[in-house]
Amino acid sequence: MRAGSLVYLMGPSGAGKTSLLDYARREIDGSLPVVFAHRYITRPLGSDNENYIALSPAEFELRKKRGVFAFDWQAYGFSYAIGLEIRLWLRAGLTVVVDGSRAHFASHDLAVGNLVPVLITVGRDELRRRLTARQRDDREAIERRLQRADKFAPADLSLVTIDNSGPIDRAGLAFIALLRERATAS
Repeated sequence: MRAGSLVYLMGPSGAGKTSLLDYARREIDGSLPVVFAHRYITRPLGSDNENYIALSPAEFELRKKRGVFAFDWQAYGFSYAIGLEIRLWLRAGLTVVVDGSRAHFASHDLAVGNLVPVLITVGRDELRRRLTARQRDDREAIERRLQRADKFAPADLSLVTIDNSGPIDRAGLAFIALLRERATAS
């Protein structure tokens, strides 16, 4: 069996990565050999829609020290990680989708031959509107997120860019087409 592909989704906070992941998960619904990894985050569960596992900082550190994360990073005052289980899924020939970090993409030891980095973009005005609408951050935090959005653009020749400024189904269909291509190539 051929190893699967790792689709590393990234983009600025507010670009609609969670909405895009939810759209793809709902539309694919087991019809393709594609799985969506959840993140482990030291942020308490809130009213956002992201499917993540909330860990205390101490539990996160324990898991990190015991080597149960494939990779991890820090952002916005929280710790994030993707579990080691993705390596099993890749060996099983599945296409694995992770929600990663633009700033830390190059520093992760991904060690995957079939890596597909995907950058989700959105226009600055739309990004500001989305960050404000989700009511998670105050005005200063939104400005910091907007400034950070402009700073990080991964330099990878295989980078795929999907614009999510419009309706979710436009970006969603483009993302599903990419997943279908990777899943059938694995």
